[in-house]
Amino acid sequence: MARVAVVTGGTRGIGRAISEGLKAKGYEVAANFGGNEEAAAKFESETGIKVFKWDVGSFEACEKGLADVEAQLGPVDVVVNNAGITRDGMLHKMTPEQWNEVIQVDLTSLFNMSRPVINGMRERGFGRIISISSINGQKGQMGQANYSAAKAGVIGFTKAIAQENARKGITVNVVAPGYIDTEMVAAVPEKVLESIIGQIPVGRLGKAEEIAACVTFLADDNTGFITGSTITINGGQYLTS
Repeated sequence: MARVAVVTGGTRGIGRAISEGLKAKGYEVAANFGGNEEAAAKFESETGIKVFKWDVGSFEACEKGLADVEAQLGPVDVVVNNAGITRDGMLHKMTPEQWNEVIQVDLTSLFNMSRPVINGMRERGFGRIISISSINGQKGQMGQANYSAAKAGVIGFTKAIAQENARKGITVNVVAPGYIDTEMVAAVPEKVLESIIGQIPVGRLGKAEEIAACVTFLADDNTGFITGSTITINGGQYLTS
């Protein structure tokens, strides 16, 4: 029986590439989305991947959404925490709403998505939790105190629960992309984008499929000795030891 994978924010951008990549590897994929029903319906018709709508910032919504997935597809073996938003602003102008919304969706969602499935994974002796952080969670970014804090928190959360669950056959890892050629990056002004690309040693933006390839690798049954790790995919823009 195919393993079941849930991808949050799984119908567009990096999430879409991850959903498609996992399906190509034989997983039964559930693609979560938060708001754009038209885009989600189009994605479902084009890919044949089931879509499920819920707010990853709400624990109750995640509990219900994951229960719906398990009722339709079976127990969840793989969780990919990809959903994320930005609400940029300098700290001296940032509102509590801008801070709280990003922390809720980009960080608290990891607890909301992991807690309802972790006991089942422990009982079955297998699980993969893979979370998408960011280069800006590793190095910080002016105007993104909320986003940088959330994405740094993703790494800390991962290291903690990797240790808690290692003996139960569950691996927990992070993928930290740099600047990837998605709709979000396409919205950056052209001159700013040129400046960013100039800082990337490989001389280009990354591709969503390159992130997906790393995620599908970490989700595989044969990668059980990799846990608590952060894999950077940023074209050499920011190097970590």
